[in-house]
Amino acid sequence: MDFGLSLRETVETYGLMAQKALGQNFLLDKNITDKIVRLSLDRQGLENFSGINMVEIGPGPGGLTRSVLEQQPQSLTVVEMDKRCVAIMEALQDKTGHKMQIINQDALATDLTELAPLPRQIISNLPYNISVPLLVGWLKQMPQYQAMTLMFQKEVADRITAPIKSKTYGRVSVLAQLVCKIDKLTDINPECFVPAPKVWSTVLLFRPLAQIPDADILEKVEKITALAFGQRRKMLRQSLKSIGNLDKICEGLGIQTTKRAEELLPAEYLSLAEKI
Repeated sequence: MDFGLSLRETVETYGLMAQKALGQNFLLDKNITDKIVRLSLDRQGLENFSGINMVEIGPGPGGLTRSVLEQQPQSLTVVEMDKRCVAIMEALQDKTGHKMQIINQDALATDLTELAPLPRQIISNLPYNISVPLLVGWLKQMPQYQAMTLMFQKEVADRITAPIKSKTYGRVSVLAQLVCKIDKLTDINPECFVPAPKVWSTVLLFRPLAQIPDADILEKVEKITALAFGQRRKMLRQSLKSIGNLDKICEGLGIQTTKRAEELLPAEYLSLAEKI
């Protein structure tokens, strides 16, 4: 597919310097963006994105955007709040026609399910400063997504995939693992970005589990885990003392209140949420 200017020529032409306030680190190596897309497709057992409505958050100069478009999606909707990047997207739109829709607004204030019909997937080199709030919002809507291919700072990805009893196991680990099957696709060297961040990045693939808790139960899980991990060094009987009848509920579930937050499985947090 002919996109005209190369990524580096695009950045120079539009004077696109990444803005720290927007959490921007641009990925200009198309070999890397192609690899991300191919790994995601391979893990999903797909040849391409044919028939799938893709949504990309924060496309920046359009590296990942181009790699997605080459895999023949039914449509591609990009959500971008930086007007400099919107101009770049409009140039790409001229090359691809009706397949591409541009939304110039804050992803945190956007319900992606209203932008594209099913089946839909999200793909993004996430703005690092809002990656976790975005993820938590999407996890609550996970039945609405076929998959999500998302790049995080490596330490955030490690928290998401952390096992029980590890130092990095926390609220986002529990929420993500209750809702999704999570696969690590690849780590990405800081030198692949412009400007280069100080940390490595990791791409994760999220796919909804067959059985997903209702949104209202997930809200309760979020509140319980916020309490528990907010005082993770304390026993549950202390960190969760604001929950009425805690001892009785935990006894009925076989959960010892002398345990600490990192000692409970995601399924045990779910059981607690279903009882309060």
